[in-house]
Amino acid sequence: MCDMEIRGDADPQQARDTAEFITAMRELKERTGLTYRQLQERAAEHGEVLPRSTLADVLRGRTLPRPELLAAFVRACGDGERAAQWLAARDDLARGEVTEGRGADPRRGVRPGARVFGVPVLPASVVLVALLAAAVWILVPSRDDGGSKDAGGGGLAAADARAQLPKGRVQIRPALANGLCLTDGYSSRHKSLVAVQRPCDEVAPQETTLVPLGGNTFRIRWYHPDHGPGCLKALAGGPGSGLLEPWDDCGKTTPFRIAPAGPDGSRRYSLRVDGRGCVTISDANTSEGAEAVVEPCRPKDSQVFVIRPAP
Repeated sequence: MCDMEIRGDADPQQARDTAEFITAMRELKERTGLTYRQLQERAAEHGEVLPRSTLADVLRGRTLPRPELLAAFVRACGDGERAAQWLAARDDLARGEVTEGRGADPRRGVRPGARVFGVPVLPASVVLVALLAAAVWILVPSRDDGGSKDAGGGGLAAADARAQLPKGRVQIRPALANGLCLTDGYSSRHKSLVAVQRPCDEVAPQETTLVPLGGNTFRIRWYHPDHGPGCLKALAGGPGSGLLEPWDDCGKTTPFRIAPAGPDGSRRYSLRVDGRGCVTISDANTSEGAEAVVEPCRPKDSQVFVIRPAP
């Protein structure tokens, strides 16, 4: 690939926060006209590592990139002369940023209790209300889950689900969307990462596992080498109600009751949240980026997911 030099208005030192810094990075990439794969190859020509999946996560997200990834990206984009400026701007934001990032990791400059993937910390009163609501969902029998006979995790259906579900890393594929998997992305009605459907070959290096809680109940756990682990929480209230958001504290996230939704061996399941309903691809949308949301359980394919071992 031929060398190039990119100059333009993407000024990292004008970024007032992480979101503006990521925007400047996106502008720099767009001016190159290069794909993620081409940027990865260009970095390799200079002896640097620039994983395209990790770069895509950074440019979609709200978390500052690691310094070595930023430097490789800037040089691959042909803006190597300003690499020191990009790194200095990134370090300034990292030192002054206190509301971005996840968990209590001091390397990322965040407050204890922050949620996963750059979600702001909630006031204690809101957290208390959410926990009380979660307790009510668990204790009160479901009235909108279609009257499933496997409620409560007992019986033959629960045993069948446990026996058939794969162990280790899995893919959760919406039944209606060929080639798409449940993974992280952005919703137009929520400011942080939530569960959406995206091409399965773009999910890596993020991994999905099912954490057993007893019976046929599991937590859905994501792990990303740059962000660490996070489990899915079904949100309640506000504009993001029903969306599935990854949280650092898996103990405060949603248990999903996984029930067979097809004949033995079909790997087809429903993901139920007791007292609330079933995970659904909104509007039966088959396009990339469509949200997963909890809605009342109904006999429809938009609430069916194929769970199989990850390659």
